[in-house]
Amino acid sequence: MPACEARRPHRVKRRGGADSLDRDGRQADHPWRIVGRRRVEETDVVVVGSGSAGSALAGRLSEDPRIRVTVLEAGSRDRNPWLHVPIGYAKTMYHPTISWNYATEAEEELAGRSVPWPRGRVLGGSSAINGLIYIRGQPEDYDHWRQLGCTGWGFDDCLPYFRKAERQERGADALHGADGPLSVTDLREKGVLERAFIDAAKELGYPENPDFNGPEQEGAGWYQVTVRNGFRCSAATAYLKPALKRPNLRVITDAHVERILIEDGRATGVVYRVGNQTRTLKASREVVLSSGAIGSPQIMMLSGLGPAAHLAEMGIEVHRDIPGVGQNLQDHLQARLMYRANQRVTVNERMGLLGMAQMGAQFAMTRRGPLSFAAATSGLFARVLPQSATPDVQFHFIPWSADSVKEGLHKFPGFTVSVCQLRPESRGEIRLASTDPLAKPRIHARYLTSETDKQCMVEGVKLAKRLAETRALGRFITDRYSPPEDAPEDDDAWLDFVRRTSGTIYHPTSTCRMGEDDAAVVDTQLRVKGVGNLRVADASIMPTVVSGNTNAGCIMIGERCAVFMTRAA
Repeated sequence: MPACEARRPHRVKRRGGADSLDRDGRQADHPWRIVGRRRVEETDVVVVGSGSAGSALAGRLSEDPRIRVTVLEAGSRDRNPWLHVPIGYAKTMYHPTISWNYATEAEEELAGRSVPWPRGRVLGGSSAINGLIYIRGQPEDYDHWRQLGCTGWGFDDCLPYFRKAERQERGADALHGADGPLSVTDLREKGVLERAFIDAAKELGYPENPDFNGPEQEGAGWYQVTVRNGFRCSAATAYLKPALKRPNLRVITDAHVERILIEDGRATGVVYRVGNQTRTLKASREVVLSSGAIGSPQIMMLSGLGPAAHLAEMGIEVHRDIPGVGQNLQDHLQARLMYRANQRVTVNERMGLLGMAQMGAQFAMTRRGPLSFAAATSGLFARVLPQSATPDVQFHFIPWSADSVKEGLHKFPGFTVSVCQLRPESRGEIRLASTDPLAKPRIHARYLTSETDKQCMVEGVKLAKRLAETRALGRFITDRYSPPEDAPEDDDAWLDFVRRTSGTIYHPTSTCRMGEDDAAVVDTQLRVKGVGNLRVADASIMPTVVSGNTNAGCIMIGERCAVFMTRAA
């Protein structure tokens, strides 16, 4: 049993195949009745999705005993053991049931390729399958939100909620909290190759940064991770599971929400599916969508809330014309340079049967070794464009190499230097492919449609090449695997490399954008404009994607939404 789950909740098997959970295996007091052939349940607040924001929101709301909270999660319980081992994301990210396994439409600027977009479909959402890296983004990101009209969302406004969420291993200070539910810890394993990457950045003039969430983001250093006692600390582990002892919180898994009920211009509940059974869950207070940058706009559009022309095209009755739903999609694109190592200092060479047995034993006894690794160990935030006042690229140094997660690690010692642009200008959209709630929507990421984005990615991979050529890192390299050593290296060739090989780094945002302008979907209290009793709380409300990994920002959003709602109760 993972140490961060001191007491694993029991489950109560309900008719239709769903799990209804409380901490001691009891059904929480949420009455239901039968209307015709449909079960109708009642609660105060419905939270759709148990991901980073949804878990934080539900856990905090349930602290008020006056509010009955029901969480609907389309995925299953987090029983798979790989969900709790840090390196397990390699096993779960493309799992047939644990991941949604989305994919973009053919991307014109990426040589017509469709890019896989895994998202978590399990208790904890994407926080259960992500790379565990804890990055808030730059203070300037949130100050920019405020400048865009999101009053109350500057960094100074958000910082108390970051601190409230955080259980920082290093202790509390002006920027960090130590008493929150989300464990943030240092890496247990710091290898010589990962240290060499930091030294390579210093050799090029970048400072060593002991805390990417400190006063400055720029520089090279070690990532911190959401791990507790050696095991993954997902948002569900941090917030939901400890709260299941409360009689006013219920979590229903395997519950796929089909649509929001809209009556007289306000949300009154949701219709959801469990197996072949359809149920209605009425909400006396509010419905909150926390289904992510893909799921939340999809559910809104299926409910008649979105761009009227698109809804009419799909044959959906329009309850409210909200043009911004599904628009403004942003994501971080990553390009990866891979190298063959001349020493046995990577994970690749440990992947034989004996090596895997040794890694398993090491983790079981010490919580160390490769199984304790996050998606990256050390990293660098840097500026590559002359007009950038703050870092515009992020590097993830990865002490292994693979053509894809599905294909497994290379048979030779190898490592990866990944670079992503932090503030893309390109914008995409989410559109319905069908009125079937189980059908995946159409994702148009529209990567590299901005000249600035192309320039930034090219300069980013050129910096990655320079890092590999330093004395600190170069002494470990035999040759470059991708792109090959003999590949052309002018700017056009690097751009072609990015087009042919790049992919998501799993940070989609902004499809239900917050703001006060007419194109915004939610206001600064996260209330959907023009629809009563409906809010959105997840990455989709970000006006712009933050400069780094998005999990911490989503948890902060959940924390803030809970405060908005309890003040309104």
